Amino acid sequence: MSDLLGVAVLGAGHMGADHIRRLAHVVSGARVAAVADPDAGRAKEAVAGLDGVAVHTEAEAALSAPGVDAVLIASPGPAHEEALLTAFARGLPVLCEKPMVPGSAGALRVVEAEARLGRRLAQVGFMRRYDAEYRRLKSLLDSGRLGRPLMLHCTHRNVSSPPGFTSAMLIDSSVSHEIDAARWLLDQELTAVSVFRPRPASGAPEGLLDPQLVLFETAGGALVDVEVFVNCGFGYQVRCEAVCEEGSARIGEEHAMAVTTAGAASREVPDDYLVRFADAYDREVQAWVDATRRGRVTGASVWDGYAASVVAEAGVRALESGGRVAVELAPRPDLYGDVSR
Repeated sequence: MSDLLGVAVLGAGHMGADHIRRLAHVVSGARVAAVADPDAGRAKEAVAGLDGVAVHTEAEAALSAPGVDAVLIASPGPAHEEALLTAFARGLPVLCEKPMVPGSAGALRVVEAEARLGRRLAQVGFMRRYDAEYRRLKSLLDSGRLGRPLMLHCTHRNVSSPPGFTSAMLIDSSVSHEIDAARWLLDQELTAVSVFRPRPASGAPEGLLDPQLVLFETAGGALVDVEVFVNCGFGYQVRCEAVCEEGSARIGEEHAMAVTTAGAASREVPDDYLVRFADAYDREVQAWVDATRRGRVTGASVWDGYAASVVAEAGVRALESGGRVAVELAPRPDLYGDVSR
């Protein structure tokens, strides 16, 4: 490895292009060595102005490019399993955007493949673990100052949903972040899911069940509710309140700037997750680069990615059936320790 970690970025779309920018201009200790995207023009546009970047249309070619020491996967979810298994075969450390693998069967194959290696190579990109507010809430809950957590109240709102967004995607795409955040904040697995559907909002596309209220039960007896509303029309909002036996704590209210003028006051509302969680993404990628250069892997594991897939699948079944659906996880390999790691 040279002084700079050579990273192959798979995917040059909205998320991939942002990571290319981050690796090139924000974080230290890394460089973009290769990029792969089926759209060669999009890949070339994403690396415009960067020297020494190999551009490919196939992921495997990018992983074979000279100077590649690690992989950042930001391609569409269905391509993740093959990319992860290829990286494992080559011994390349990976940062994989969520969903790690959309289906639980494929996600379990990734867990089993890494477990056979006997060491961690992959981190899953649940960036809320690196958000300053979430980290403060995690520290507070871990301290025990508020007593035993009883409930988490969560809000996840988007301005609008992209074309082709389905009712199931409210859970397996949007709420997947709350699934991981709840497991991490509470140090508990989620054991059952129920989904409640109010009348769809007038701004939701025809046939889209939006908003939804998702209720999770945990192994420790806590409840987690998530209001997910992906066509709210006014901004991107993520909030979380922990209610404990001896107090409560809420995050997400004061993230944006407040402006007061003559006779009025207003508060900015971010319109995009890349705006709201920009600092979290920066910290996540910097931490990954630093750990990889030291030969370590930190952050959310492939087990966390698998658990999120299983819970999301149970949530989709609950949405479709209208009933409570239990979450059934495979035995966890010793490699991954407890939920909080």
